[in-house]
This record gives sequence, structure tokens and C-alpha cells, in this order.
Amino acid sequence: MNAPQPPALPANFLTAVRPDRAARHAAGLDRRREYPLEAHAALPQPDERRDANALLQEQDQGREPGLVPLRYERMGASPFAYLRGAAAVMASDLSLLPNTGISTQLCGDAHLANFGLFATAERRLIFDLNDFDETLPGPFEWDVKRLAASTLVAGRDLGLSGRQSRRAVRAGVRAYRETMAHLSTLSTMAAWTARVDAEVLTRRLRRTGLGKAVVKATASSQGRTSQTAALKLTEVVDGRRRFRNDPPVLMRVPDPELTGQRSGLATAYQEYLGTVPIDLVALLARFAFTDLAHKVVGVGSVGTRALLLLLESGDQEPLVLQMKQAGASVLERYLGPGPFEHAGQRVVSGQKALQAAGDPFLGWCRGSERAPFDFYVRQLHDHKAAIDLTKLDKESLRLYAAVCGGVLARAHARVADAAKITGYLGDTDTFDLAVAKFAVGYADITERDHVRLVSASPSQPEA
Repeated sequence: MNAPQPPALPANFLTAVRPDRAARHAAGLDRRREYPLEAHAALPQPDERRDANALLQEQDQGREPGLVPLRYERMGASPFAYLRGAAAVMASDLSLLPNTGISTQLCGDAHLANFGLFATAERRLIFDLNDFDETLPGPFEWDVKRLAASTLVAGRDLGLSGRQSRRAVRAGVRAYRETMAHLSTLSTMAAWTARVDAEVLTRRLRRTGLGKAVVKATASSQGRTSQTAALKLTEVVDGRRRFRNDPPVLMRVPDPELTGQRSGLATAYQEYLGTVPIDLVALLARFAFTDLAHKVVGVGSVGTRALLLLLESGDQEPLVLQMKQAGASVLERYLGPGPFEHAGQRVVSGQKALQAAGDPFLGWCRGSERAPFDFYVRQLHDHKAAIDLTKLDKESLRLYAAVCGGVLARAHARVADAAKITGYLGDTDTFDLAVAKFAVGYADITERDHVRLVSASPSQPEA
């Protein structure tokens, strides 16, 4: 396997000579001669693959045992849901293939469902990647292939023909390639600050089915703030706001238990404050902790610890923060550990590197003795919304895949060398066709793995 080199660090900024755009483009072309674009159609050989159910079982270690069956129930809903929860399986499969060695900061889980709308600190809505639990430096095409495979599986789930699904995949990969080529022509700062505003996206997709879906998601995002989350997830009892109890999805920590956890929670919160900007510390100083709950999140994340902290200002304005458990990325087994020992810092740093504008509340901390895990902290909701993928038709899926492909290229170009990637990809559709062929084959693999999962015990899949 051609191990990718980590993105360059600025430590040698006083002495290093940076190659120009032409030299970087030529380096990518040289790599293409060593690893041709057509080779990206290759699939892992069946006799080399690790057992998918065994890989999923390994992830059950350290999770809440009572929630593990729910994880498999959610993954069993469809091949699309299965693929979303099976990032570890796909990482293993990708590791069996050669790679370009052209590194970027990977999202690590560029599944079609992991893109969405959220607000910037300036309260503008943008469309971007929104899941970074598996982020790690690695070969750029791993993210592209995961996006492509999820697009193909989505097409099948929507009842589209094979031709229609492949067309959507090619649109996504082509958008990645063409966006990367465009970014490679921009100034360094212009490429780094590029982003997709929801308003611009809506205008661009006007009079299309996807445009209507974006408008609907935008309207939904307006009602999804930390304050509205607090109103939805809490109730007032004896004059005090506290979390509702809705097991197993939302479980409030009882008062006697909470009393015993306050000291450890205070230590973790103090550590978190040390990882955020001083202006945010000043803001959070106006809020006091009032309640704590456990919440089930996501598909592949089900069973990991996710705590909700309810804070209130002196004027009883609510703010909900989420502390989400962070473990080792599923990519680390194959790409090696990243530069951070703290898994929460890995997630936060990767998110800040890839997103055009991120959550200002992002930080990390270590849990208490009762929950000795790494966590990252973020604001709950904050105008977050996603496109309803179950309502897309063939044209909407094609357009959505293209939007996501372009966004993924923009994210990669913030860390990677757009000129080098463009030199490698070239200006023909050879890469698009090869990855589309890979996506078809990997969708077949995913469907077989999904059947095996559903056929096994719902609480303990058979290896």
C-alpha cells in the first residue's frame, strides 16, 4: 500500500521554498503515470475482505450495551442506512486497494447523508460537510469513493434504474474533479475561503426538485436553534427547567445521580473552556449549568456516549451543548494515528480544517472517572437541517450528488494541494467512469453485507 504523506506543516516556513502551481500540477501528473485513473474501478477481493459483522462487533466494545441493538436496528433499515453506519467496513475495504498517496484531511465518512445546512457565526446559512467523527489525514480518493458508493446505494433505495444511479454518481465525481480544477486556478486565499451559501445554492437550483427541497430544509433550519431544542427537549417542573425523560432516545440523569457527577462534570467543563476562544469563554460565563441528559444520536454512533448539558443565563435563556464521545477513527488502523493524542481534539481540528465556517462552540475535554472517554463539545442544532434524501427523484439525486461532490472538493482543497490533485485527475471523465464502476460493485457488496446483518441476531450479528 502506498502510504499517503500527511499534509505539510508550517514549521519550516522560514526556510522552505514552496513549489509553484505548475510544479505541483506536474507532480500530480507523474503520480497518474504510476497509478492510472482506470485502476480506481478495482474492488477488494472477496477472499481478502475482513468479515463485515466482525468489524461491526469490534466497535461494540466500549458502547452502552443496552443501546447496541438499537444501532443494528437503525443500520438494518436499508442498505443506505447500513452503509452510513458501516464506515469501519468500508475503511477496511479501501485499505486493500492501492491509493494515490496524495493526502488531504479526510472527512472519513463522506456519506451522502453527512452533508447539510447550518449557520455560521455570522448567522448565514451554508451547505457543507457535517460529520467528522472519523476525520484523519489520508488519500483524497477515499472520501470520493465513499460519496460515490453512497450515491449509488441511494439511487437503488429510491428505485432508480442502474443507468440513472450511475449518472448521479458520475455527476458527483465530475463535480469534485471540476471544482478542484477551478480551485487550483484561484489564489491561495480565495480557494481557502470558498464556501457554498444556502442562498446562492437556492438561486442556482431554482425551478428544480432539489431547489424545492433546499428551500424546505432552509425553512426547517430557521426553527432549529439551541433555544428551540431546549424547549423541545425540556420541561418546567416546580419552576425549574429540566430535560424530559424519553428513553431510550433521551434519558435525564436523576437528581441524586447528578449530584454525584457534578464535580467530575465541572472538571471536564473547565477543560473544555481551555480549548475555545476567550470571547466564547466570556459568553459562556453568562450561563450556568442546570441539567444533564443522555441522548442517542446518529446511526453508526448509537451506543457511544452523547451528553446534553442544559445551561441558562441569568434571564433564564436556555443553551444546550452536546458532549459527544470521540474514539479512534476507523481509518487509524490502516493510515496510522493522526497528530493528536486526544480523540476529541482530532475531531475538532479536522472539522475546523475542512469546514468553510464552523461551530464557534467547538472544543474538547476528557470525561470524569465515571465516563473516562475523550469528548468533543458543540452547540446542539444551531440552524442545522438536512435534505430529505428519501424524496429525491432521478434529477434531484444527480444534482444533489453534484453539489456534494463540489463541496467535498472545496473541503479537501483547504488542506490538500488542489493543483496536484488536478494534475492527477486530468480534464477527461476517465476518473469519473472508473469511480462509478467502483460504486456499482461496492453497492453490490453493501447489499450483501446488509442482508447478512439483518439475517443475524439483531443484538449480536454473527461473524
